[in-house]
Amino acid sequence: MATFTARMAPLLVVGLALCLSGTWAVDKGNFKTCEQSAFCKRQRALKPGESPYRALLETMELTNTRLTLQLINDNNKVRLLLELYRLQGNITRVKINELKPLKPRYEVPDVLIREPTTEPLSVLSQDENGVVLSLGVESQRVIISARPFRLDIMEGSDVLMSLNSRGLLAFEHLRMRKDTFSYKVTSTVASVWDNIKRVFSSQADPEAEKKEEADPANQAETTKEEEEKVEDGMWEETFKSHTDSKPNGPSAVSLDFSLPGVEHVYGIPEHADTLRLKTTDNGDPYRLYNLDVFQYELYNPMALYGSVPVMVAHSAQRTTGIFWLNAAETWVDISSNTAGKTVFGKMLDYVQGSSETPQTDVRWISESGIIDVFIMLGPTPKDVFSQYASLTGTQSFPPLASLGYHQCRWNYNDQEDVKSVDAGFDEHDIPYDFIWLDIEHTDGKRYFTWDPHKFATPKEMLQGLMDKKRKMVAIVDPHIKVDSNYKIHNEIRTLGFYVKNKDGGDYEGWCWPGSASYPDFTRADMRAWWASMFAYDQYEGTMENLYTWNDMNEPSVFNGPEVTMHKDAMHGSWEHRDLHNLYGLYVQMATAEGLIQRSGGVERPFVLTRAFFAGSQRIGAVWTGDNAAEWDHLKISIPMCLSMGLVGISFCGADIGGFFKSPSTELLVRWYQAGAYQPFYRAHAHLDTPRREPWLFGPENTALIREAVRQRYTFLPYWYQLFYRAHVTGEPVMRPLWVEYPQDLATFALEDEYLIGRDLLVHPVVEEGARGVTAYLPGKDEVWFDVHTFQKHNGAQNLYIPVTMSSIPVFQHGGSIIPRKLRVRRSSTCMEHDPYTLYVALNLQRTADGELYIDDGHTFNYEKKEFIYRKLTFANKVLSSVNLAPDAKFTTDSWIERIIVLGASKPSKVTLKTADGQEKQLEFDFDASMSVLTVRKPGMNAGADWTVTFQ
Repeated sequence: MATFTARMAPLLVVGLALCLSGTWAVDKGNFKTCEQSAFCKRQRALKPGESPYRALLETMELTNTRLTLQLINDNNKVRLLLELYRLQGNITRVKINELKPLKPRYEVPDVLIREPTTEPLSVLSQDENGVVLSLGVESQRVIISARPFRLDIMEGSDVLMSLNSRGLLAFEHLRMRKDTFSYKVTSTVASVWDNIKRVFSSQADPEAEKKEEADPANQAETTKEEEEKVEDGMWEETFKSHTDSKPNGPSAVSLDFSLPGVEHVYGIPEHADTLRLKTTDNGDPYRLYNLDVFQYELYNPMALYGSVPVMVAHSAQRTTGIFWLNAAETWVDISSNTAGKTVFGKMLDYVQGSSETPQTDVRWISESGIIDVFIMLGPTPKDVFSQYASLTGTQSFPPLASLGYHQCRWNYNDQEDVKSVDAGFDEHDIPYDFIWLDIEHTDGKRYFTWDPHKFATPKEMLQGLMDKKRKMVAIVDPHIKVDSNYKIHNEIRTLGFYVKNKDGGDYEGWCWPGSASYPDFTRADMRAWWASMFAYDQYEGTMENLYTWNDMNEPSVFNGPEVTMHKDAMHGSWEHRDLHNLYGLYVQMATAEGLIQRSGGVERPFVLTRAFFAGSQRIGAVWTGDNAAEWDHLKISIPMCLSMGLVGISFCGADIGGFFKSPSTELLVRWYQAGAYQPFYRAHAHLDTPRREPWLFGPENTALIREAVRQRYTFLPYWYQLFYRAHVTGEPVMRPLWVEYPQDLATFALEDEYLIGRDLLVHPVVEEGARGVTAYLPGKDEVWFDVHTFQKHNGAQNLYIPVTMSSIPVFQHGGSIIPRKLRVRRSSTCMEHDPYTLYVALNLQRTADGELYIDDGHTFNYEKKEFIYRKLTFANKVLSSVNLAPDAKFTTDSWIERIIVLGASKPSKVTLKTADGQEKQLEFDFDASMSVLTVRKPGMNAGADWTVTFQ
């Protein structure tokens, strides 16, 4: 029977997975709507304008670091504690918790990189109606109104943001369940004990009883609480066949925010939806709850694999952000007073002198935890990025090779298959850096192992890749096969490191291996153990060119509620409901630490994750999950990655060609072209799809794909420099146009084009059979150059671009300098010492500039100042390279082999002057028809000081 069960388990899992995936489409019935989520339904039923909360101004205390103030719910007399902090960098933090909770409520750990630095608040005025505090920044202040409680952040006469202005603050206090024997016994004992205390206290002090009643800390939550209606789902909730026991009862928290003057809000990934978030009045709120969703549906607010509870609000006047630090299931409602109005309607308002100010209202609803919100006050987009980075960290600095092309499918069959695919790239002259192995490479879905027949000599396979300066990624998922002959399982079980079920046993669910248990990654000791498993003497067959992919880490539980873990599973003393959205971050964190440790702390890791949370950016890369080979999925990859970039996660990409289904050759080519200009560039495909290596679609399509991939490799110096900037500043690598043109209303809802850094504008072709695209080129006084033809175009126009199958519309910003490497080889490592070509795009109204960053490409030595960081400038007909980091030490063999100046005039001579004072005349060509000047073989070292003068 055991043998039969073992053999049948994989078949049962595949069958279950197919049932879940249906016919290549999401079964929405597997996932809750707000109406089916008891706490969301309960909170959404609250009516605006009926807030029961009042600020007790007499309880206010102000220290150098914070203000505290009690709030009281006049309906049930439960008191809350408000904490207000002014943080360094123009951030305001608001925390609300129960004053005396029945037991501690969960507060999210490990997401903030440090305890934020506070700055003093000061009281400007106070009366019985409220208090006014200075935020110390120009004329910024906080106004706390007492009845009902409301908090306004103002600058001058402008309200920047209001909290509880609609009266939708809700805080479900922890309480004892009334309909159980234990509650009755407990409450009886408590009542008797209280009476005894009162008797003895009154004998000692006749005023004691009165004092006790007056003391809010001793007020019992009795009369009003007992009158509160017990609704379905408060103490137990059933969805389909699953029952959530809810031992702590209702514990939801909610708060509304009003944003005057704002019509555009962004962020809160992950959703397969538009870049600009939609209003939710006539449908479900946006949901943040990490879930394994097979071929997700587009343009709806359903939850997906990751959750970052950060929203960015933007107007022509200001950019602000809201970071809702809560890891429980969360819903976000958005409404607007301009929603649904046509352009004509808005114009009519203007003509008729309508005084209604645009406003967006946002409401956050979480199932448990506390309210802990960071209000980032900008005022510019880049200020908000910096503010958020100061809280949760910046994008990790990836190894250079991980910015190259990745070849993946579920699954490459065996070592010979890997060898054959690797050789195919050489035969067809297509560069790549990583080849990937999915779950079938393991011994029966036991992670940290190799199939003994198909991958019998993994080191030999890895060495073959290393000889070509290539690398591999193998999958390591967090569900562990329950098997007494499996070392990993036995050790985790012996150490007691598994997540527990509500009854105290090891939690078990079904996933790819069959019956599986789930390590409790919220434990630091578990994460340390997991990291140790990546050591070369533990993970047998591995070498330094093997990296890791964490999939299914939402966590995915095929037979669990909503295909995930039961909320009443236990992580120590905390329920899974409290921290669900953190699980994937912890898995990736432990894995990355393992890769770092195995190298003795020298090598930068590369770890791809499917599930993520705030802070995941400082660990590695993410992708948009199980998409489909459809044109709309290609289109949605742009706003999905833009949304992630706005909340810190720059290293984002989508499966090239679509994971499910089979793409047409046109779609596949267009996806390779679009993906070449997105941060993470990986092709991936489902087990049941036909093979789709780039050379399998005929010579013509192979050539088109080859050209797209080669373009990616020429731009690797620019990508790498942008990731260094993202690592230092928190700015997104791939960004919406409004980030650089914050006052240009035409950019606010654009999502079919984007910027890479400041200086490359990309408008991929994402329509089937397209003969042309219309790209918006921003900036009234700007110019843009087609990077392929060098054609010059003025900004502030919609430009129609005829396209063929070889077209990838990309434009370089006039006033920029972009370094590229044009000698494309089989991998990025092979190009390490190759020379640079500088593309100087002129705008005669301003100086042109750019940056060049060089280091060893793979270690943490850049933290020891081992890098080259140059400022490139073209001004007054002089191109110069100046050291931006004079205290840094690094040398390179790379040199400058070519300078191409776009929008140039013909010089009489071009002179190079090196740091030692030597001069030489340089050869050049000038194309008068295109105003393109090409300087050949200047030959100076890429890390040196030099000037080139055009006379």
